[in-house]
Amino acid sequence: MTAPIFVFSLPRSGSTLAQRILASHAEIATVAEPWLLLPFVYALRNDGVYTEYAQSTGAKAIQDFIRELPAGKGDYYAALRELALRLYGSASGNKSQYFLDKTPRYHLIIKEILEIFPEAKCIILWRNPLAVAASIVRTWARNERWITHRYNIDLYKGVENLVEAVDAKPDRFFHLRYEHMVTEPETVWPSVFSYLGLRYDPFVLERYSGVQFSGSMGDPTGNRKFSRISSDSVDDWVSAFDTPLRRAWARRYLAWIGSDRLRTMGYDENELQHALIGAPSCRVPRLLSDALFMTVGALHGPLDLSGVKRQALRTLSRRRSYAVT
Repeated sequence: MTAPIFVFSLPRSGSTLAQRILASHAEIATVAEPWLLLPFVYALRNDGVYTEYAQSTGAKAIQDFIRELPAGKGDYYAALRELALRLYGSASGNKSQYFLDKTPRYHLIIKEILEIFPEAKCIILWRNPLAVAASIVRTWARNERWITHRYNIDLYKGVENLVEAVDAKPDRFFHLRYEHMVTEPETVWPSVFSYLGLRYDPFVLERYSGVQFSGSMGDPTGNRKFSRISSDSVDDWVSAFDTPLRRAWARRYLAWIGSDRLRTMGYDENELQHALIGAPSCRVPRLLSDALFMTVGALHGPLDLSGVKRQALRTLSRRRSYAVT
């Protein structure tokens, strides 16, 4: 039976490059981003998802049903595991040893995945968190608008979830750092394939550029940017922090992550803080744009418009559940 490989990371961490290199091996099948497991795990959660049929009521009903199963949640997870493995096998044509599921938002359910798939190979891919933020802004706002507040679920909750999972079960993960992946590929990748129990073929570092994924998900720049492995992106994140406001945001973000979590991720807080000193300065319009979007971001927390929306949806869901009952 096809076995799963999970790559856990934040968005914009180089996971698509890693996926393409891994998929260059004949024994690893994959698709762009399955997102397969999220709805099945969230089916048991009262919050975090809205459905027409009233999520909180549905979750309660499913939990009631699960309590009647001989092994309770264990039976639900076992059935989910069987379903996922069957689908992974079908997607690979039942010809590959592994199916690689690379879904960045799996950081939201990483604990459940570790429980559902106790034997799965798990690669955790780290990237300098400031480089992640810079890549978000460059990719989805052309570096003109500081829109990181739209990705707080990843920049904050994602970091928290990934670090907590590693601290709780360190032996479950193979650690891979983006910076090493692109600067020392001949050293890094033999270790990755050894962890997977596969023979390393050095030509994967050439073949990967021809790997294409169907579907609409995944890195919108990867096919263009990574026609060859380059270390240019390791240090160019600094240039994205070209206003005093962006550098102040970066310092606050690093302080929030803290030296302990950064150490788990493989980074030194002082080194990252020092790197910001060399950031260039920008033109005045960029500074004004930052002031505007950071004000919006600051209001996003206290006003928590998304929270207001969630509360409204919960209220609507409860009203629908009353109608159902």
